[in-house]
Amino acid sequence: MQFNRYIRPLLTISHLKHQMKHLLLLFFFLFSCVSFAQKVKIETSMGSITVELYADKAPITVANFLRYVDEKRYDGGEFYRVVRLDNQQTSPVKIEVIQGGVHDDSSKILLPIKQETTNITGIKHVDGAISLARGAPSSGASEFFICVNDQPDLDYGGKRNPDGQGFAAFGKVIKGMKVVRKIQQGATGMPAATNAFSNPTQYLKMPVRIKSVKRVK
Repeated sequence: MQFNRYIRPLLTISHLKHQMKHLLLLFFFLFSCVSFAQKVKIETSMGSITVELYADKAPITVANFLRYVDEKRYDGGEFYRVVRLDNQQTSPVKIEVIQGGVHDDSSKILLPIKQETTNITGIKHVDGAISLARGAPSSGASEFFICVNDQPDLDYGGKRNPDGQGFAAFGKVIKGMKVVRKIQQGATGMPAATNAFSNPTQYLKMPVRIKSVKRVK
């Protein structure tokens, strides 16, 4: 009888230790999900830009972007368009971004994806946000842009695009905004299509080469 009296506390302590172990494992798992979001490094001829991707909020857009990354479709691409306050006289709503991607290499472009609007994802076009370029809704595929300063008119309900759907932001620059701003200040003025939201004065005379885009830890 006395023996059994000592067994119960030991079993209780063992059970608690077992539960604590599982709780700690769960904690570290959740911590890793939050702290170790997928990152990519965009290596350019002007320096590197590291971006954190929010797959939990914009899974379709992130998966599409990572497919281009993993298949090396962006390697050899360019940042070719920069939008500043001084080069968008024909645009009714002003923004500041740099745009890049595969550019003119149509062999690298995959099918367009469904647009994940900011009212659903909650990812706003703040300073450093990376987003998918598009024409019509759900026409985005390969080209992307990075915001310079906050750009709320690119969010859902914003006025930059007349349809009000905004653009699909899917991550944010966590290192290399100096490079982004340097690219934005490049000399512009190349032959290109002119319309309400794009004109030749926004195209870099010397596009910035994208050497590689790779996943990093």
